[in-house]
Amino acid sequence: MSVTANRLSGPLPDPAGETGYPPQPRAGFFTDTSVCIGCKACEVACKEWNLLPEDGLDLTGMSYDNTEELSGTTWRHVAFVEQRGTPAELGMPEFGAPDEQQVRWLMSSDVCKHCTHAACLDVCPTGALIRTEHGTVLVQDDVCNGCGYCVPACPYGVIDMRPDTGGAAKCTLCQDRLGEGLMPACASACPTESIQYGPLDELRERAAMRVDELHEQGVTSARLYGHEPTDGVGGDGAFFLLLDDPEVYGLPPDPVVTTRDLPSMWRHAAAAAVTAAALIAGSFLGRRR
Repeated sequence: MSVTANRLSGPLPDPAGETGYPPQPRAGFFTDTSVCIGCKACEVACKEWNLLPEDGLDLTGMSYDNTEELSGTTWRHVAFVEQRGTPAELGMPEFGAPDEQQVRWLMSSDVCKHCTHAACLDVCPTGALIRTEHGTVLVQDDVCNGCGYCVPACPYGVIDMRPDTGGAAKCTLCQDRLGEGLMPACASACPTESIQYGPLDELRERAAMRVDELHEQGVTSARLYGHEPTDGVGGDGAFFLLLDDPEVYGLPPDPVVTTRDLPSMWRHAAAAAVTAAALIAGSFLGRRR
């Protein structure tokens, strides 16, 4: 299948090249939640580097979390999920009796997925959202008119409007740092290397090996999310190793790019318009007779 035929859905090996950039490895994030300790160093580093306002110190009632979700001013968010169950129910190695209730904390640093097929980019009327040379999706603040079309278009609910500027905002994957040969701020600050940055193909290989390692250790619940180029968004530029179902982390189980069906929608709309025009013309001709 040609690249042109895959502009709205399906596998797309080089989204940056399709935009016109010279070939180079696509950059991205691999977040291994199995080693996340919930320190929120990534949240702080992201806010400090990007000069984002702080969210306050009031706990939300959602565990030990004062931010709760991604927003226009929170581009990295660490989720805390407390679970109770037997080792078999939690997919964990056994400690003690098999039917003994265990407590497990799941922690995961969420971020923009930098989708292969990014609906936010598709619907932007001003060209404020662009594909970069690294394959990531970037909001140009000086071009955004604050229309908000991109917000409902995102299948992950990532992109949001900044209350202080009125424009759309999300993770840039530290585009300014990449241009200087530096890692994104969140990956640099992560003390356990839960957040890993690099060429996407290498990260996928590393992630697959990590899942195999966890399975051998008895962590049967480990699985990857967003890594598959054949999924509903053509694969994510930021993907995750999870220890439970995506819904547990607040992630959609089967995300699909919301603009995938635009061509067929336009074809059906055109067919309906032609049919309506024919009926109207027929009614006038019938009256003349």
